[in-house]
Amino acid sequence: MKFAPSSTPDARLLAAASAVARVCDGRRLADIVGSLDDDDLLDAMRDAAAARDAADVLLAAMSAEVGRRSARELGYSGLAQRKGHRNVTSLVQNITGQSRGDVFKTIRAGEDLVARVDLEPDAALSTPVAPRWLELLRRALASGQVSQAQFHAIRTGLGEPPVDRYPELDPGFLPEAWAKAVEILLTESGSTPVEELRNAARTARDRLDPVGVTLRFEQRFQARSLRTWVDEQGQHQARIVFDDEAAAWVHSILGAALRPRRGPRFVGTDAADEATSARVDDRSNEQLQYDTLMAILRTGANADPGQAFGDRQPGVRVIVEATAITDAGERGRMRVSGVGHLEDSGAALPGGVIEKMLCDAGATAVELDSFGRPLDVGRDQRLFTRKQRIAIAARDGGCVWPSCVAPISQCEFHHSDHWWADHGRTDVDDGVPLCRSCHMRLHNQGWRITRSRDPLTGLGSYWLHPPPDPVTGEVDDPIALRSKSPRRFQAA
Repeated sequence: MKFAPSSTPDARLLAAASAVARVCDGRRLADIVGSLDDDDLLDAMRDAAAARDAADVLLAAMSAEVGRRSARELGYSGLAQRKGHRNVTSLVQNITGQSRGDVFKTIRAGEDLVARVDLEPDAALSTPVAPRWLELLRRALASGQVSQAQFHAIRTGLGEPPVDRYPELDPGFLPEAWAKAVEILLTESGSTPVEELRNAARTARDRLDPVGVTLRFEQRFQARSLRTWVDEQGQHQARIVFDDEAAAWVHSILGAALRPRRGPRFVGTDAADEATSARVDDRSNEQLQYDTLMAILRTGANADPGQAFGDRQPGVRVIVEATAITDAGERGRMRVSGVGHLEDSGAALPGGVIEKMLCDAGATAVELDSFGRPLDVGRDQRLFTRKQRIAIAARDGGCVWPSCVAPISQCEFHHSDHWWADHGRTDVDDGVPLCRSCHMRLHNQGWRITRSRDPLTGLGSYWLHPPPDPVTGEVDDPIALRSKSPRRFQAA
């Protein structure tokens, strides 16, 4: 069910609830869901979700008001205290059945939704207004464009514009840049899981707040820890809190160990033994990851990485834009004054960490033309070159299939114009990263990816075309594919 942006929460709630009630029609739950065909089932789910989201908006605003009436300065005359509760969290929990964490999120959303903030300095009547970025979020939540969980993901991921941290900037620059980031995130919210939406919001924040990247990195580095204990059953357990750089290495090692599915090899085996071990390996992914870390600890620094991981070595690739590298003037030494982003997740790393990495590893330069495009190969070869794959990774940041969150390390590179059927070219503009699952779905189910070119620049947008409905033959509208690269957000 779609609602106009001006729809009030009560109107949305009534409309969605009425739609759900028509589906239920007094029947038992099992009879309701069992009688719906595929399209009606999905429509009913959307209506139920719309009703829930509208109720969540009302619940958030009411919870915030309960919090206001239970403020600590009111003492025993506060609402929560008068009802026999120690604080507002306890009262709201008692009424809603939510966890403490969910209550905090609900109250925070309600405060953002109805709070009076930031008076306009030149307003004659001193009318309280919110900054544009927050007003965009408020309207999206109130109108049902985003759920409370999506609102919270964007709100906590972005945080507040750190205007005081950059006195050299125009005071309006960061708030407006925040608003542009919110617009992008709201556009992506319809096809992005909440967890990935939160990561994207953090990426936008890191692009706009490079000084904060170093501060947050140092905070997480100071929080690193390893704790072990033995539970009452005698099971040895551990809890690890990673810093950002170590986490990137661990994810890379585990990712390499899980390719192929059977995990790492730390002893020599022939092809027959490998095939047999692949068939009988019944370990879960969690057990494979555990065995990998234990094997690495046992073999230590003298392990032969080629024997352990084959030709796909674990490693961390960081993308750094040329504008983030400056000449410090000290013996011609180059310094990383900006931030870099992990190729797989888009997470930001401060310049100091990148400089340390450059001491131990090489760098690959990707030259772009005036339109931001690397060199093309045409039809001289079938597969994309290493530099082209790096360039496509920097452009798209991961599998571009809607709702897929696969990192670029798990992607294959699809020709939007098929190499054989369409005589396609091996050009960066025609390369699209898809994880293996999405790539197989595209070919096996008849999906297509096309690119519409701008006649002035030659650049284009990518579109995913669904296959015809097998029963009716109808074809749904194409879906715009969006980059997941950190570069889609403005950089400070």
